[in-house]
Amino acid sequence: MALNRSPKVKTIAIQQDSGRSYWLTFLVMAGFLVVFTAQAAIAQSFRFNSVDVQGNRRIEDATIQNYVGVARGDAVSAEQLNTGYQALVNSGLFETVDLIPNGGTLIIKVKEFPTINRVAFEGNRKIKDEALAVMVRSQPRFVYNPIIVEEDRKAIAEAYADAGRLAAKVTPKIIRKSDNRVDVIYEVFEGGQVEVERIGIVGNRAYSDRRLRRVLNTKQTGILRALVRRDVFIEDQIEFDKQVLRDFYQSRGYVDFRINNVSAELAEERDGYFMTFNLREGQQFTFGAISASTELAGIDIAAFENAIKSKAGKIYSPFAIETDIARMERLAVRKGYDFIRIVPNVTRNNENLTLDVDYLVERGPRIFVERIDIEGNTATLDQVVRRQFRTVEGDPFNPRDIRQTAERIRALGFFSNADVNAREGSTGDQVIIDVNVEEQPTGSMSFGATYSTNDGIGGIIEYSERNFIGRGQQLNLSIKGGADTQTYSLRFTEPAFLHNDLKFSLNMSYRATNNQNAAYDTTIAKLEPSLSFPISEDTYLSLRATTQFNDITGVQTQGNIIGNEATFGKVVSNGLGYTLSYDNRRTGLDPNSGVLLQFGQDFAGLGGDTRSIKTMAMAIGQKKVLNEEVTLRATVEGGMLNYTKGESRVVDRFLLGSDVIRGFEPGGIGPRERNSSANDALGGEVYAAVRLEAEFPLGIPEEYGLSGGLYYDMANLWSLPQVNGDVLYEDGAWRHVVGASLFWQTPIGPLRFNFSKALKKETQDLDRLFELTISTSF
Repeated sequence: MALNRSPKVKTIAIQQDSGRSYWLTFLVMAGFLVVFTAQAAIAQSFRFNSVDVQGNRRIEDATIQNYVGVARGDAVSAEQLNTGYQALVNSGLFETVDLIPNGGTLIIKVKEFPTINRVAFEGNRKIKDEALAVMVRSQPRFVYNPIIVEEDRKAIAEAYADAGRLAAKVTPKIIRKSDNRVDVIYEVFEGGQVEVERIGIVGNRAYSDRRLRRVLNTKQTGILRALVRRDVFIEDQIEFDKQVLRDFYQSRGYVDFRINNVSAELAEERDGYFMTFNLREGQQFTFGAISASTELAGIDIAAFENAIKSKAGKIYSPFAIETDIARMERLAVRKGYDFIRIVPNVTRNNENLTLDVDYLVERGPRIFVERIDIEGNTATLDQVVRRQFRTVEGDPFNPRDIRQTAERIRALGFFSNADVNAREGSTGDQVIIDVNVEEQPTGSMSFGATYSTNDGIGGIIEYSERNFIGRGQQLNLSIKGGADTQTYSLRFTEPAFLHNDLKFSLNMSYRATNNQNAAYDTTIAKLEPSLSFPISEDTYLSLRATTQFNDITGVQTQGNIIGNEATFGKVVSNGLGYTLSYDNRRTGLDPNSGVLLQFGQDFAGLGGDTRSIKTMAMAIGQKKVLNEEVTLRATVEGGMLNYTKGESRVVDRFLLGSDVIRGFEPGGIGPRERNSSANDALGGEVYAAVRLEAEFPLGIPEEYGLSGGLYYDMANLWSLPQVNGDVLYEDGAWRHVVGASLFWQTPIGPLRFNFSKALKKETQDLDRLFELTISTSF
């Protein structure tokens, strides 16, 4: 049985192999046939004695023949004909193309795309026609191209998506006209804005969700969603929000901070997004040992160590490192050390969570700046951009200085985009710095309204130009008016007068009041040119000359003092003054604290009717505590007038308002003349004030824009040149006020509600329990 079965099995195997060989042979022969046919088609050639172009109306025959590339009498392969056909199709000029060999004639049949008669937009309300017209490439009198129309559709849809309208749809419509013309209509369905319903933050321990949401530019939907625009979901905004979060944490010592991911989920109704930032904070590090070192001979390393402002035990911040490096590099330039480079070597100590920093002073490559090329500044003069550089042609190249220059150019606010890059120059030891900018509008005309409990309702008309005639100069004209006051002012500033760091300003103002919180009218005109310049990193000195005249008219009071002062008529004073300021609130090493110190004096007596000295001083310190949730602020200020010729009038003396002490009417404290027919606030020649305040969240969602505050104010106002038996409080007395504030950040402007209680006051003082201020512009 084994012998009988074996041949049968072999027979079957042979039959299967025969079938496979048959199909294999068939496939090989078919392949050869296809290749042979293709090669034969490619090898097929044509020779045309004439070319007949049909269907064209605008495009010349010669132009079409050039696209095809067929010359009379030359041998042309089928492959060449196909290439010519594709060239005609890809030209974007024709709807249909046919190439027909007909004996010795090549017939080219085309149907031209129509000409665009007009481009219109329908259904759009949020984005105006003028803005959409700039986005599209299709234009009247251009050839209609469906590829370009599709690109236009996408561009319009992206513009609506950037505005938070992800559901917007754009449909191009073609309306055929006579003479092969068409109207291109973009029908827009705008849809609604997709808002950010909720921003969640996961992984944060050191800072609350509320504190971190204040950092983000994207905001949650609030109760004023119709007016607040930052609650609209914009996908491109996510990267910016991620960067500001990184900067926030790293500037506070969290060197290992990471954003694991950001998720944005669309609600089922497709009308809102739920965003979640997944963070990893890491540990907070402080500065450890800080030193400077070098291997270069002739370097005064002690001077570099003295230039370091970062201190051991302080919160580590990359910004502090950058500030130290910039300061040390400037020191190297002053000492004549060329091509010095400062390299921070950071050593991590995980046990005590410190970072040791050693600033290595070394010699960098000998590279010079060959030239600086500026492009794109169609309105702004080159010199405005060039003066942002601390480097000129021929100076050693400093990459850090170039990066800082780019930041200064962007900070001007004149350009929508500014790129500063270095490329290789004509030789290996030179570089060319390219500056490419895009201009943006810098002028504005605004109309606004104000309201305060002191002044009532007022209006503002203001024109502002930040880049006057392209010179980087600032010009501001404003008119402010209310029920009983009018103010006209002009301010001109040249930020680089004779020198990059020397700023010139010219201020002119005219103010007239009509019984504003008083029984008399006043007129005050002032002309004040000034020069300002830095004398250290955080210290500025301002020098000024002042010419002023004032007058008291329309006296309706029966008080003797103001009545006598009004008889002086117009009083003119001329003088010189200065103000010395120290402010590290933005540039200090601690981002959560800072101080402002100011001291100034004005000396009148250069001609005019008076001779006097006016002295002013102020100190402000603020600090954020409790994980930056609470801001504490303390202010101490004072002023003194001393007349040696003539005497002060009520328009010269200090009259304290709510900006100095809350809880009182303007002129509500200090010396006053009071009798049966007069109750005049006289002001004082000396005042002092202390304000202590705290601002804090109220525990409600931050998208409502509400926060609270508490304050304690103290002030004293005294001293008059003349007194009589009806004058009260000339010798001064301290007033004490406590109160609470409600702050509301609204789209129409910030609102502040003050509720005050005077703890200590004089009998005739005019106190106030409630105060409201608001300011907005349109």
